[in-house]
Amino acid sequence: MARKRNQLRIVGGACRGRRLHFPDGRGLRPTADRVRETLFNWLQGEVRGARVLDLFAGSGALGLEALSRGAASAVFVERARPAAEQLRENLHLLDLQARSEVVSGDARRFLERADEPFELVFIDPPFADRLLGEVAQVLEARGLLSAGAWIYLEQDSAHPWPALPAPWRLHREGQAGQAAYRLMQAI
Repeated sequence: MARKRNQLRIVGGACRGRRLHFPDGRGLRPTADRVRETLFNWLQGEVRGARVLDLFAGSGALGLEALSRGAASAVFVERARPAAEQLRENLHLLDLQARSEVVSGDARRFLERADEPFELVFIDPPFADRLLGEVAQVLEARGLLSAGAWIYLEQDSAHPWPALPAPWRLHREGQAGQAAYRLMQAI
């Protein structure tokens, strides 16, 4: 079934099948259902109990999916106020607000002041901003990844992958339409 405009569906876990709305916004494109399903199949056994960071959260599709599948907590960082407000509302609708925090602001500024490591990080900035490499380096340099942390990256498939921190190892990768994606592990 085709996704309705400004609507996403939780693919798995306790909230499976729930449909949520999100606002229009520059660069706001939730990770496709089939990509999320593939990603979480790759992560099987790694999500339950994880502390999650969803940078450039947008609709929050990735972090919501992780919470639905048993992540202990999730921090969503989104600079567009309408998207952040809708994300708070969606977390409330799913009764996930107690295990989550929505930070309205710039992802790079958030990383500058964050002080606890994460086990699972989603980095999916607006394709036009091309911030993947910079954000990846900051995560590594600031020690914001637990040993063995998983990092999901998504970018425009027309661009080459940026330099990533040396301790990160490629686990899996794929492409769907305009999106190229990788699952990395911090060693």
